[in-house]
Amino acid sequence: MTDLFQALNSLKTGFHGILHERDEYFLKNMQSRNLAGDDIERYQFWEWPQGIGLFALAQLWKHTKDPQQLEFLTSFYDQRIAEGLPAKNINTMAPLLALSMIAQEIPKESYIATCREWAEWAMHELPRTEEGGFQHITSDTVNKGELWDDTLMMAVAPLANIGILLGEESYLAEAVRQVKIHAQYLQDEESGLWYHGYSFLEKSNFCKALWGRGNCWITISLPFLMNILPLETTDHAFFASLLTRQASALKQYQAENGMWHTLLDDEDSYLEASATCGFSYGLLRAQRLGLLDDAYRTVALKALDTVIHLVDRNGSVFQVSYGTPMGRTSKDFYKQIPLIPMPYGTALALLYLIEASQI
Repeated sequence: MTDLFQALNSLKTGFHGILHERDEYFLKNMQSRNLAGDDIERYQFWEWPQGIGLFALAQLWKHTKDPQQLEFLTSFYDQRIAEGLPAKNINTMAPLLALSMIAQEIPKESYIATCREWAEWAMHELPRTEEGGFQHITSDTVNKGELWDDTLMMAVAPLANIGILLGEESYLAEAVRQVKIHAQYLQDEESGLWYHGYSFLEKSNFCKALWGRGNCWITISLPFLMNILPLETTDHAFFASLLTRQASALKQYQAENGMWHTLLDDEDSYLEASATCGFSYGLLRAQRLGLLDDAYRTVALKALDTVIHLVDRNGSVFQVSYGTPMGRTSKDFYKQIPLIPMPYGTALALLYLIEASQI
């Protein structure tokens, strides 16, 4: 356990630094994207990697009740809101999840107003696909007519928790509807795993990639949603079926060292740490909530020693695949993504080790 808590402390400290460092590479990359007229620097601290990390830090605060941790989170949000937030899209909605969690304990007017503003955008202005799915519009691409598996974590989970915060039943109903739409078009009927995306324009799942990190968003978001949503019996059974089918497949495809491949069904693709941490956290969390049987605790903890040894003293996590857009024509695309320490690797490892530390 000593190694676990040392790694956990490194991850916590490391992500605190990530949230406040100026990332020149990120800013240069954003200059070339479709952000005409927008303040690019605002995206540096308010995108999906920050959103996942803030969610992890909020979970840590809920577990420890450490006032310094809460002060760090509130100071971060106060500063971002005062500066002005970037344009709204699926990925920039991710930080709203932790904000809505904090607002449940500290209902500051600015927090409540920000949560309501972004939820209203998701309900009424976010572009939709056929059948009303959330189009996976991001900071740099429109992705017209496309559903991506990332969306459940980045936008649906925040919308649902804001619904709980504000007592808005319409937000909760929409979150359930989005899970159903995404499951209909993204879950592989044979394996129970999820494809990276679906195009209503092409009527296809692109190259039918069962991509690791994309799948881990499902493993994280389903237990979260099932724990907060007042699901009807039929909805709960449906959500449970989605989770158990995916979990069963994950158990089948897990490597001997506890990790998973970046293409889950392809042993020739590399083992990847961010997906491994996401799966391990989600399975462990689901088992703790009684949503999966006890066997999945063993599955989730199988990667623990491996992950701990991938964390350095600065909180960087190795064996993490770089940001991955849609592989549209070839699964080999995913095998060519380089392995580089990234903020979301730290964030997902932090989530996993927080949950594992409670065993």
